[in-house]
Amino acid sequence: MNVTDVLAVLAAFWGVLMALSPLLLMRRILERRSSGDVSIAYLLVLQVGFTLWVAYGWALGNAAIIVPNSVAFGIGVATLAITLRFRHPPERPAGK
Repeated sequence: MNVTDVLAVLAAFWGVLMALSPLLLMRRILERRSSGDVSIAYLLVLQVGFTLWVAYGWALGNAAIIVPNSVAFGIGVATLAITLRFRHPPERPAGK
């Protein structure tokens, strides 16, 4: 293996770890039973980016790009689903 191959493996491995990091956010949402402080727009922007990276990796035939971004996309869908599930309408002050 040359340096480029080693870097590709390391980058893909680290990319998968990064893709799994939203599990920490999901755990917090589930513990609190609320996602009121989570930006849905931010999560949607990430999903678009993951989709573009998967398409780019596919066009290149590059698994080091495809694998971590596919994992990130899947975790992102789950994060969005949990965020939407635990999104509660804002509470109104009493008497209004």
